[in-house]
Amino acid sequence: MSDVVQKSTFCRICEPLCGMIATVEDGRLTALRPDKEHPLSAGFACQKGIAFTEVVNDPDRVTTPMRRTPDGFVPVSWDEALTDITARLAAVLRERGSGAVGWYMGNPGAFSYSHVLSILAFIKGLGRHTHFYTASSQDTNSRLMASQLLYGTPTSVPIPDLTRTDFLVVMGANPVVSHGSFLTAPRIKDRMHDIVRRGGRVVVIDPRKTETAAQFEWCGIVPDTDALLLLSLLQVMFAEELAHTGEIAAQTAGLDWLRSQAAPFPPEATAARTGIDPEVVRALARDLATTPRAAIYGRLGTCVGRHGTLTSYLIDVVNLVAGNLDTPGGSVIGGMGLPGQRWVNVGMGALLRRIYRRRRSRIGGFRAVIGSEPAALMAKEMTTPGERQIRAMFVSAGNPVLSVPNGDELASALDSLDLSVALDFYLTETSARCDYVLPVTTMYERDDFPLTFQPFQATPFRQATEAVIEPVGQARPEWEIVGGLLQRLSGQSRVFAVLTGAGRGLTRLGVPFTPRRLADGIIRVCAGGDRFGLRRGGLTFARLTRDHPHGAVIAPHLRTGVLKEAISYLNGRIQLAHHDIASEIAALRQMRQPVGYPLRMIGMREPRSENSWMHNAPLLMRGDRSHHGLMNADDAAELMIDDGSDVTVSSPYGRITVPVTLTKDIVPGVIALPHGWGHDGTGGWRLANRAGGANVNQLTSSEPDDVESLSGMAWLTGVPVRVEPV
Repeated sequence: MSDVVQKSTFCRICEPLCGMIATVEDGRLTALRPDKEHPLSAGFACQKGIAFTEVVNDPDRVTTPMRRTPDGFVPVSWDEALTDITARLAAVLRERGSGAVGWYMGNPGAFSYSHVLSILAFIKGLGRHTHFYTASSQDTNSRLMASQLLYGTPTSVPIPDLTRTDFLVVMGANPVVSHGSFLTAPRIKDRMHDIVRRGGRVVVIDPRKTETAAQFEWCGIVPDTDALLLLSLLQVMFAEELAHTGEIAAQTAGLDWLRSQAAPFPPEATAARTGIDPEVVRALARDLATTPRAAIYGRLGTCVGRHGTLTSYLIDVVNLVAGNLDTPGGSVIGGMGLPGQRWVNVGMGALLRRIYRRRRSRIGGFRAVIGSEPAALMAKEMTTPGERQIRAMFVSAGNPVLSVPNGDELASALDSLDLSVALDFYLTETSARCDYVLPVTTMYERDDFPLTFQPFQATPFRQATEAVIEPVGQARPEWEIVGGLLQRLSGQSRVFAVLTGAGRGLTRLGVPFTPRRLADGIIRVCAGGDRFGLRRGGLTFARLTRDHPHGAVIAPHLRTGVLKEAISYLNGRIQLAHHDIASEIAALRQMRQPVGYPLRMIGMREPRSENSWMHNAPLLMRGDRSHHGLMNADDAAELMIDDGSDVTVSSPYGRITVPVTLTKDIVPGVIALPHGWGHDGTGGWRLANRAGGANVNQLTSSEPDDVESLSGMAWLTGVPVRVEPV
């Protein structure tokens, strides 16, 4: 008779972290379904979460270490793989130093606390010249940089108080499909409908009438002009004396400077570029400033334009000037309830600002945001001779050949390295070009606590999980792989020697150090934790998994009136005046569309895609699933393009061919193209290869002049393009 067990856990594909029930039969994951007892997701899970069983059990999955040979990949033992990798890495370190080594961590890495902690230990252990890249420079760095400017630390990021707001403005986000980002809110669509049900409004500002905009109020905008709209909102608030200056004067420095920066941007001056009627802008400004509980929320579309840091900065500033920052129903900086949170932020902020000032990338001289460099420049760092040229590269949980600008350049650069290693469970377009592919566990084969996303919980909440099943095949968690490298490299680095020596010492004492011990310590000292026994009944990692398998709500609402805790500047004030922001505003006024490229390309999320890595699940690829763009029907008629026909999309940087669907639900002059496609047959995932598609990032630029100067963000929206029928 089969041994069938039902286990409570949670999904870690995207940020709502929905509760799941895993069916395990004879040690094998056979099904996933939504957890009806989860306090927040309450029986909801999207198609991707339910389909993840197919990823765990995928016959195309890599489950043993693989080494690339002239005849293809061959399986090798863990010892053989790690010994050879260590020897080759040690040779690079001896000959060229730590500056010749790089690590790229993709988006899924952020969903594993042990993955993040182990990579940081590895990077720091090698030395301060090591190159570190993350998917954040295609996604979030501009948001983090705006926080560093305003509050002194990138870790203070406001989120809308969804459960109490009466007026929500969503810019450049499609949470009905993405389920929220920089915002952990299961059932986010229901939470937005709750706003309307209690008499409030939700307005979506986007070039496309997205799945979210279709359910609420849509305001179309020309791509990459969000900063102009926000400056006009500020101008109206100041000019019409709607600004809550009296309330915020004690919280800020530079309010008069801000007023002068916004003054040249009345709605009449920006309407031609944003495409939004001045009266619509004035009404929006008045509603934001006079509705007691209101918030603007922006995400990917506001982060990846030419001026992503400025746009993210202005979103917070509009919330502030309208009186909606750190207020119930407004925009709130959550935090984790750490003891001495204010001074933790002061120390962390000072360290990160120091790193930002002192560390610069070799190519382009970009400053390090949260210690990382612009991923758009990885290929050039590999191919440009000189000190700190990358010769050894590690890639974990990412497929940058399909996610960074100019993927062909990166693919070629990977082929030129002395050593390249991927930690992945697929042969992707990136890992297939590496010397080794090391098999890693999926999320259901490891314990977990969503450390990265704790500050972004719309309802303060804690959940941890044990592994649901044992690792498939020879797969290992990333931290164990990194640990194996650390042990073998202990003779190459004093830091590695100390780490491994301390680890051995703790093991002899019966308390071996693991990332879980650190995660447990964080749970214990944060809000709701047991404070190491000082608070009876408080939470620990073990108590969460044992006594609260569906998770535990810490408080019904986000804390407010605690803004000073989130500010790391010693004077405790939000710093509004920055030379870099003034320079960005000046540059914004000079932006012009290049001749010969009359349209603008934007990205779009798809309900059954998660970047590039879930196109091999049959449940998600059922039906006539293929890559296609969306184009305004009037634009298409002018160019004699029919619905469903192939078009060539050209930018100053590259060209692709893709079929298009025609619609009226997109601003004229715009084409929307989903990212993550372009499976070219080099990878080992057969269903994804058959799906093919085009790599949209071939249309984007990896030149330093086209990387956002403040945060190193890739330019991925509002890209000038020309569309022609094939």
